[in-house]
Parts: sequence; structure tokens; C-alpha cells
Amino acid sequence: MSELFSPLIIKDITFRNRIAVSPMCMYSAIDGFANDWHLVHLGSRAVGGAGLIMQEATAVAAEGRISPGDLGIYKDTHIEMLQRIVSFIHLQGAVAGIQLAHAGRKASCARPWEGGKQLSKENGGWSTVAPSTLGFFPDDVAPRALDEKGLQKIISDFKMAAQRTLKAGYKVIEIHAAHGYLIHQFLSPLSNHRIDNYGGNFENRIRLLLEIIDAIKEVWPQNFPLFVRTSATDWAEGGWNIEEMVKLASILKQKSVDLIDCSSGGLVSHAKIPVGPGFQVPFADRIKNEAGILTGAVGLITEAKQAEDILQKKQADLIFMARESLRDPYFAFNAAKLLEDNIEWPLQYIRAK
Repeated sequence: MSELFSPLIIKDITFRNRIAVSPMCMYSAIDGFANDWHLVHLGSRAVGGAGLIMQEATAVAAEGRISPGDLGIYKDTHIEMLQRIVSFIHLQGAVAGIQLAHAGRKASCARPWEGGKQLSKENGGWSTVAPSTLGFFPDDVAPRALDEKGLQKIISDFKMAAQRTLKAGYKVIEIHAAHGYLIHQFLSPLSNHRIDNYGGNFENRIRLLLEIIDAIKEVWPQNFPLFVRTSATDWAEGGWNIEEMVKLASILKQKSVDLIDCSSGGLVSHAKIPVGPGFQVPFADRIKNEAGILTGAVGLITEAKQAEDILQKKQADLIFMARESLRDPYFAFNAAKLLEDNIEWPLQYIRAK
């Protein structure tokens, strides 16, 4: 059997293979509520054979949504439809995971196909928060710098979201600390100009993430996996970098985080990112082998052999697929054929095998 189709066991959860559908925003919710689009989108990829279906960035607070179309888990009434989605995913043999997120200064934006710019309050937008009063774009309305009360609300929001996550039936939580959203904004000195206990040196800049992890662990079962998605570098001078990321990964391992989902960028608009096939794999490799923690590789991984090679070389433990899973919800079936693995298909599809 190939590495790609070997099972991965993390705590009490077994993933049937190493293929994970990466969290990708659909911008198709109303007031945070999931609907049939999300059921069919996520469910079809579970039918298609992936081992882990990671739900898109799901806001822990209404003001933490990137856009008015983002999913949320900030109301108890969000749970019912999410339970339906999770149940269907699990019936197909995949594991349902959720990415808990807060967009910080990158919140209150139009959906991408509507331009993606910051929304004014007159156009349905809202006030944003951040570590410091620095906007993502120079012409953005500056966010409000979080005070102690605001920070405690953020931590509480993540904890309450984790409680709802458990009620909805998810088996994996991923904390979104990447792509220039709120937690990443605290990590990077380019966006965090604070002079209190949450800014300045490395230990202070990682404090909010560690406190969120501690709060989630109070309600999240010890036998269920906890992931963190990070940007390994800002791709900008003076910003968050791979050396700090490796150091953080070692700390997260001590905090019983199970896997680092290794992405990059997103913090500043002027970053120059050398995008290419597998361009972020070296980050997953270095974090895995220097910090001794499981990693997920993501970023222009589009072919079965490419994914298999990453695993064979022990550069990562899980392959997160984003755009390729949009193009091919049944990537796992096609990859198994190419790698000469015989995997189970849904009984309803057997005649096409």
C-alpha cells in the first residue's frame, strides 16, 4: 500500500488515508448559518474518499467573519445544520473537522466575486479589531486595538465555539493562526505593535494563541485531535519567520497540539510569495523534523505521485488539498488507481470502479 492511502492514527481518531480536504471559504452562509450548499460541497468530498474533511474557516464571533457570507459557530442555533453535515461526512467513512477562526483586521470584507474590499457600515460592514490600529490596506478603516476585556472575550469566544463544535459532532478542531487573521496578527511584529504582555518579544506575541489553546482544552476531549494552521513566514522583511515558527511548534507540541497545518503568507499586502508546485512543503518538512511534531503540507499539491513523494520523504504526515479538491472531489479514487491501491468505494458507485 502507498503512504498516501495508509491510515493515520491521532489519539483516538483514525483517518482512513492521508488526504485532507483543506478548509476553503465558500462565502455562501447567511448570518453564519450553513445550508445545503455546504452539505453537498463537504459531503461530496467525503463520498469522494478523502480521509479528513476540514470545514472552512468558521467564525467564533459575528465580528470575526471575513465576509457576511462566512460560516459561524457563535450561536447555539448554528449547531443543527452543522450536525447534519457532520453526520453525513462520518457516514461516508471520513472524519469531519472544523477550522475555528477570527479574521481580526481582515474582517468585514465583501465576498471575492464582489471585489473583496472592506465593507462600510452602510454596505453591511462592521467595526474590526486587531492587536494594533493598523489596517491591512492603507485605505482601510483602522481596526480597534483590543484591550484586556476584548482579549478575554476573544478567548471566551473560541472556548464557546469549541463547546458547540463538540455538540455538533466534529472530531478535529483546527485553530486558524495563519493567513493574516487575528491570531497571526498577534504573532507577527509587522501587525503587532503592542507594548503590553501581548506584544514585543516572541513570548508575548504567542501569548494569545497559547491562552486560546488552554481555553479550548478545558472543553475539548483529550482523545480528540487538535490542529493549528500557521503561516510559517510572512514573506516580508521584519515579519514572522520560519525560525520563530519552529520554536512555536515545539511549544505547541508541549501543549498537546497534535499537528501543524503548514501554510504561509497573508499578513501584509506587499508580500512577494514565490508560488509554485509544493512551494510550502519545505516548511512542513522543517517543522516536522526540527520540532518533532506531525505536520500537514499544503499549497499547489495537485498530483498523486507528488503527494506520495512528500510522504515517502517524511516531509509531512498529511496532505491538505485545496483547489485540486474543488476541481476533483473524487481525487482519492483517481489517485488510488494511479498508485495501484485498491480502496473502498461507496456501494452506490461500485459499478464505476
